[in-house]
Amino acid sequence: MLTAFARAFKTPDLRKKLLFTLAIIVVYRMGTHIPIPGVDYKSVQECVDQASGNQGLFGLVNMFSGGALLQITIFALGIMPYITASIILQLLTVVIPRLEALKKEGQAGTAKITQYTRYLTVALAILQGTGLVATARSGALFSGCTVASQIVPDQAIFTTITMVICMTAGTAVVMWLGELITDRGIGNGMSILMFISIAATFPSALWAIKKQGTLAGGWIEFSTVVLVGLVMVGLVVFVEQAQRRIPVQYAKRMIGRRSYGGTSTYIPLKVNQAGVIPVIFASSLLYIPALVAQFSSGDSGWKRWVEQNLTKGDHPIYITIYFLLIVFFAFFYVAISFNPEEVADNMKKYGGFIPGIRAGRPTAEYLSYVLNRITWPGSLYLGLIALVPTMALVGFNANQNFPFGGTSILIIVGVGLETVKQIESQLQQRNYEGFLR
Repeated sequence: MLTAFARAFKTPDLRKKLLFTLAIIVVYRMGTHIPIPGVDYKSVQECVDQASGNQGLFGLVNMFSGGALLQITIFALGIMPYITASIILQLLTVVIPRLEALKKEGQAGTAKITQYTRYLTVALAILQGTGLVATARSGALFSGCTVASQIVPDQAIFTTITMVICMTAGTAVVMWLGELITDRGIGNGMSILMFISIAATFPSALWAIKKQGTLAGGWIEFSTVVLVGLVMVGLVVFVEQAQRRIPVQYAKRMIGRRSYGGTSTYIPLKVNQAGVIPVIFASSLLYIPALVAQFSSGDSGWKRWVEQNLTKGDHPIYITIYFLLIVFFAFFYVAISFNPEEVADNMKKYGGFIPGIRAGRPTAEYLSYVLNRITWPGSLYLGLIALVPTMALVGFNANQNFPFGGTSILIIVGVGLETVKQIESQLQQRNYEGFLR
């Protein structure tokens, strides 16, 4: 990987792309430290220090924003509205025929879906920004902080609207920066910004574990966490690269005096076909009852049950439900993202077949059978990786945003592998020598 980056910096046009990407990253990180108007920055910092990393319900969004959410900055919402909008559009593509038709139209249809995603991102940013401002005004953003109610001193309607507009504009700017990286930089800009947001929280989280440690001044705990992180990265890379290759043979066809086809290829089915989406779905769904209980008044039985069982990451009921939701969403997402019947029809149209399997319906049934079998280990792997923060909570007395948690490691490794592959492919295009020298 380091060799690929070194070779990329030696290539003039790739060096310009890398430097442009680094400049955009600097701008993005600067925006995560600029507070929005109407916020008492000293009170925010005091509450952040008192929280000591225990961010409760807002931990996931805070991680995706690079720590900007709890700082209430202009990039407080980060890339999360765009991620949510992309997932919603991807799910609606299966349900709404119009979106499915656009997806099949190629580049023009993809551009139209991207436009819809932008509109939905702005709408979600307005909704999430309003919720964040209301939470900050009520003091619920930092539960237990003595000055939480003083974070927004002026609670006039004009101030609230200004804060929501600033955060919505910040989300639009983040989306624009990601598209700039895609067009003029390297790789997928949104993925790179997500990578930077998560990686930016690592140093502070690791140092917090060192300060909380008791063995050799905390260095034993610090070294153990780093070692566990390296082992997890190796495990995730191994599983993310694992795939089941289904051989496909294309029949030879004669058109005029020329023969076409007769080639052999394969369909790569990844063990973790769903990626990190099931973990995000499960985390978001588990936050809903706790969020409703937090804002509900009174002391009813269901509220007490939710506060006792669904707000603590180390509770057995929370762990069980979280694991089962990840397994369920893994199968759900694979079922809507990979259509065996469509793949079988395309193979039959172009004269392809799986050796030993008849074309058409038997091929679709075989693909479904193989996909279900490899999804089981993939979903169990996702569930076990996602439970690492819970084990850290017990073993190291760390907060639930453990630096090497399942979501963060999956995203960082996935984006890292994707970026390295894109750099290597661009290097091959520029340095390809061919058979003749």
